[in-house]
Amino acid sequence: MPTDRSWTRVALTLFAIGWGANQFSALLPVYRREDGLSQTTVTAIFAAYVIGLIPALIVAARLSGRFGHRAVLRPVVVGAIVASAILAAGAQSPAALFVGRAIYGLMMGASMAPATTWVKELSFDAPTGTGARRAAMSMSAGFGAGPLASGLIAQFLPAPTVLPYAVHIALMLVAGALVWSAPQPARPVAVPGSGTMRARHTAWSGQFWWRIAPMAPWVFTCATVGFLVGPSFLEADLAGWELVFLGLTAALTLGTGVLVQQPARRIEARHPGLVTLLGMAATVVGLLCLAVVARQHLLWLTILVSVVLGAGYGLNLVGGLVRVEHTTPLGELAMTNAVFYCLTYLGFFAPTTISALSERFDPSWVLVGGAGAAVVSAVIAESARRHAATTAAAAPAATR
Repeated sequence: MPTDRSWTRVALTLFAIGWGANQFSALLPVYRREDGLSQTTVTAIFAAYVIGLIPALIVAARLSGRFGHRAVLRPVVVGAIVASAILAAGAQSPAALFVGRAIYGLMMGASMAPATTWVKELSFDAPTGTGARRAAMSMSAGFGAGPLASGLIAQFLPAPTVLPYAVHIALMLVAGALVWSAPQPARPVAVPGSGTMRARHTAWSGQFWWRIAPMAPWVFTCATVGFLVGPSFLEADLAGWELVFLGLTAALTLGTGVLVQQPARRIEARHPGLVTLLGMAATVVGLLCLAVVARQHLLWLTILVSVVLGAGYGLNLVGGLVRVEHTTPLGELAMTNAVFYCLTYLGFFAPTTISALSERFDPSWVLVGGAGAAVVSAVIAESARRHAATTAAAAPAATR
């Protein structure tokens, strides 16, 4: 029987893998300054992470259920170390950086479902929901700590394109040693014929694509735009402190996203649908404020935008997951969550899209256009939710 603290070994692995996922973002100014890469190029390399992540997210959930969590996470630990080594060795090669980011995305995607489920299983002695919160907090803490630490290391220590990755490799070695033999509860045996047959999986249904999918990409659009786009407008004004500032905005964006999640769950329980509306409102306000930053280069407003978009990230994530839970049968929840997460990670392409469009158009108007797209997405999702609620309320009355 595992001890009541065994979950910490898996949680540390989630933290370490989350650390590596975003440490690259704090080093973007270094690659532009020392290697002469353009903003569009470095943000495209940053987004290459999604290429590996999306397929791995779905495949790993199936493999973990068949072979066990440990069988999936052991190669993930090794792969994450290899990816960081490629990034450290390939600073002068955009192709190597692209490959390293894609491999790391593959490892991140492969870790999410197995490690999250493993933490839940090892939290058997805690109240319901504790395991999910432990897993989410561990991963989100890594997301925020990685860029902050990498920014500080690159700002004040030598070898800014190598040393941050060396620190992450050391962290992964420690986490890997702890999780390698972590206890794994016995997997339940599926009972043949216990499931129910449905004509269409929820993930491919109209209610998913109208009520949930329109707002899903804004989850990580908020996160990535919050700590990548704003600081890029201020590099000329930061007097050599751009690495620290980028790490700070990343920590603020992702940290705020973590802090709002618990109150968001309470709000959603009392007022269904409100959290998503608040999240999309934060998205619109954040993008409009960022349009002002693009013209005025206001340091204080950039920091405020990080907080606002961080709130949008956390609120949209909670609102989306709650909508998935409310519309999906238990047997289809894992795959529907995986599809939802795949859509959220499309937001990693937002900084590249903004950068590319800004080469041809005024960046402030590009961001205003993004805010308009967010409004349209919110209207579509909320209209579909209200229509479904009205239909559900009318159905019992029609049977009387």
